Amino acid sequence: MNHDVKKLSLSGQGVKRIEWADQQMDVLNIIRERFRKQKPLKGIRIAACLHVTTETANLMRTLKAGGAVTYLCASNPLSTQDYVAAALVKNYGIPVFAIKGENRDVYFKHIRAVLDKKPHLTMDDGADLVSELHQKRKAQTGTIRGGTEETTTGVIRLKSMAKNKVLRYPIVAVNDARTKHFFDNRYGTGQSTMDGIIRATNVLIAGKTVVTSGYGWCGRGVAMKARGLGAHVIITEIDPLKSIEAVLDGFQVMPMSRAAVVGDIFITLTGDINVIRVEHFKKMKQGAIVCNSGHFDVEIDLKGLKKITRSKKQIREFVVEYTVTSGKKIYVLAEGRLINLAAAEGHPPSVMDMSFANQALSAEYIAKNYTKLEKRVYGVPENIDKKIAQLKLMTMGVKIDTLTKEQKKYLNSWEIGT
Repeated sequence: MNHDVKKLSLSGQGVKRIEWADQQMDVLNIIRERFRKQKPLKGIRIAACLHVTTETANLMRTLKAGGAVTYLCASNPLSTQDYVAAALVKNYGIPVFAIKGENRDVYFKHIRAVLDKKPHLTMDDGADLVSELHQKRKAQTGTIRGGTEETTTGVIRLKSMAKNKVLRYPIVAVNDARTKHFFDNRYGTGQSTMDGIIRATNVLIAGKTVVTSGYGWCGRGVAMKARGLGAHVIITEIDPLKSIEAVLDGFQVMPMSRAAVVGDIFITLTGDINVIRVEHFKKMKQGAIVCNSGHFDVEIDLKGLKKITRSKKQIREFVVEYTVTSGKKIYVLAEGRLINLAAAEGHPPSVMDMSFANQALSAEYIAKNYTKLEKRVYGVPENIDKKIAQLKLMTMGVKIDTLTKEQKKYLNSWEIGT
């Protein structure tokens, strides 16, 4: 296959959306111009398993401008914007294998399709490409120079692989860059998650009790945005340090067993399995809304919910009503998948600008240095992280101070005291 998208006739709308996003991605534009001139990725084949969105389209355009031959598939069955997939194929000459709502078999067929192109680099969001290679295509890993990983869940999987000495090529953890998780995870996830919930349900957030599971950077962002919309926010956590932070940030902290009784809207962002289970569903009030903004659809125990359900029906496009045995109704959004990408458009372009700048520059870094890299997970080099921050400030028209010679000397000395 050269591509597999819903309808190429959707491409006109896709081009307009891609161009709109591109206007808000100034850092990536600067990188694209340099890539176009220098071709640092010339001759390199890249297999990317990412959310097929307008922002991702501009990353793909940047990689192509750098000389790479890129192939794209979806990292989530519900996150694809079909008009973007069509435009990339028809207008930008980038093969895409992604259809919104594709089933599990098609999802993995598309992953295999990009791997069939024999990539030199992988670009992952959740580590499904890497997992497929390591479980079913080990021989192919010998020709892969390196990869990047976009999200927390994927980094967790990859670090586990490295710890167990099964990782067969180096990975740069783009998610761990400060210009990624400080902004994308917090401001991007915060805004897009609440956007997805509102689009799916049209409920008023003000006055509701919103239960946020997990107080990592994504959880912080969602809690902050929910409070900004007038919600009463409860945090559930297993980490004592994050729990203290949440309390000092002004949120209530309690176990899910207690939060289940009082919550109106539940949002999981932990990266772990079965965060909301049958015992929690049984305690929830009539009309509770449950959704997930973690990468995989494992955080809500939907199999358990089905066991106590006497009937279910689709109420709105992304809303399924479960009537449990007690007669109570519980509403699950977007099949438990990423609510911000299934029911909305994902993160705003201006924040993805930094995330995808990290992807582009990390790809360049691997292309130049792969012979020196070990088979482990690396952070984004600090000079790349700082450069992206500097470029972002420049494009925002913000200037900052620099140290004087006296200040530099003071910071590097140990003799000077009080």
